[in-house]
Amino acid sequence: MKRRWISLAILTALTVSVAAAQTVPRPAPELAIHMNDGSQMLVGKQRGKVVIVAFILTYCAHCQKAIESLVKVQNDLGAQGLQVMGSAIEDNAAAAVPSFIRRFNPPFPVGSNDRQAVLEFLQRSPMMQMMMPQIAIIDRKGVIRRQLTGDDKFFEGDQVKNFKDAVEDLLKEKTITKKSTAPRKKVS
Repeated sequence: MKRRWISLAILTALTVSVAAAQTVPRPAPELAIHMNDGSQMLVGKQRGKVVIVAFILTYCAHCQKAIESLVKVQNDLGAQGLQVMGSAIEDNAAAAVPSFIRRFNPPFPVGSNDRQAVLEFLQRSPMMQMMMPQIAIIDRKGVIRRQLTGDDKFFEGDQVKNFKDAVEDLLKEKTITKKSTAPRKKVS
């Protein structure tokens, strides 16, 4: 009986810690998306823009539909400060990305990451199943404001509209710029 209570306590603690780890809003940790030309795109370098990071499997139909929607969203809202980034996370993703890019012709960078880096970025437990795609929406200040999983109702219906609705208010927010602390010169 005591063993059962201990097991239940451990399971409860794990469940609570996993749920708490995915709390939003939270500062986005740095993530380097590996591009096929050998360079890296740092998510943090996009600060000042609203960023949608789409973690995908190149062969996943749901992921492909999300990318098609994000192509339209990037084309429509890029000039307002939106930056979409894609990262394939399946085994041998780097080899699959070039043909994926040729097929979908995204107007945003698509690279790859290993699963562990993505789990850390999303603050997800490796014990939990990841429904794809996984989406992180980051505001201009570098804060993850929303995190979506492939089984979310968000992906039902008109994804283009849903993505636009998700970033509309974030695009209206202004970034905070530091004011100079240098003394002003007197003008005579």
